[in-house]
Amino acid sequence: MEVSVVIPLLDERESLKELSDWIADVMRSNHFSYELIFIDDGSTDGSWEIIKELAEIHREIKGIRFRRNFGKSQALHAGFAKASGEVVITMDADLQDSPEEIPDLVNMIMDDHFDLVSGWKKKRYDSVIMKNLPSKLFNWAARKTSGLKLHDFNCGLKAYRNTVVKSIDVQGEMHRYIPVLAKNQGFERIGEKVVRHQARKYGKTKFGMERFMNGFLDLLTVWFVSKFGKRPMHFFGSLGALMFFIGFLFAAYLGVDKLFLNPGGRLITQRPEFYIALVTMIIGTQFFVAGFLGEMILRSSRNKPSYEISSTENID
Repeated sequence: MEVSVVIPLLDERESLKELSDWIADVMRSNHFSYELIFIDDGSTDGSWEIIKELAEIHREIKGIRFRRNFGKSQALHAGFAKASGEVVITMDADLQDSPEEIPDLVNMIMDDHFDLVSGWKKKRYDSVIMKNLPSKLFNWAARKTSGLKLHDFNCGLKAYRNTVVKSIDVQGEMHRYIPVLAKNQGFERIGEKVVRHQARKYGKTKFGMERFMNGFLDLLTVWFVSKFGKRPMHFFGSLGALMFFIGFLFAAYLGVDKLFLNPGGRLITQRPEFYIALVTMIIGTQFFVAGFLGEMILRSSRNKPSYEISSTENID
């Protein structure tokens, strides 16, 4: 199997047949062996019935159905587990991504040896206020925090080497940050390609301000996990030690002040500065313990690194 096309969807019944026919034409004209995997993420408009009809006609088409809506990340996770092609293509089901881009994406993986290629919708046909401006702000923040110089992290049209999708764990709403997850697993050859974006033909967009806010919250999570996920003590331990040291110095100053500088003054416990110092030391200790526990948990459940095995022996 050369190419697996993974398409998560929610209530996109109008576009499924047209999209599958378009993909089939592209695959035949380029002589690719392929499979097309639709993941129905809890649709209520009859999308699953269309997928079953298509699968009965075309042996390349496969379907996965969720009993309820679990989100795009879970759908991609299920599709990645099922995909068997050397190159895995992801795209949206709303016909805004063009299957004509697939051959170039496959060539960038197979011939140019990229691990992952992300699409860049340089010219968009979405609402400027509701989607374009938020996307530009989101992508700027993602570039700054991740170090990846991609223009469109959230583009659904991407190409992966099979080993990449088998090595990453896409959960929650982390589908926006798959390039970052891949980089964290050691896949450094991440490229970008300008792709054509088309106006939505059927249905309505699923994008909203809630997803926009969730994207930024997930970005903070990815940044923290990328930077400190494998060494939580470096963050919590350092912050805890700093806070404890500041609180201790503050408490020591109060003690010296009471014993030597102002022995006849108020009791230490009557001064609000004492309680500030005490709370600072307690919080610092808690941060330090949190970092220590994080290290212990990480050591007991550490994921195995992804790797490839290449034979160095000549077999006659």
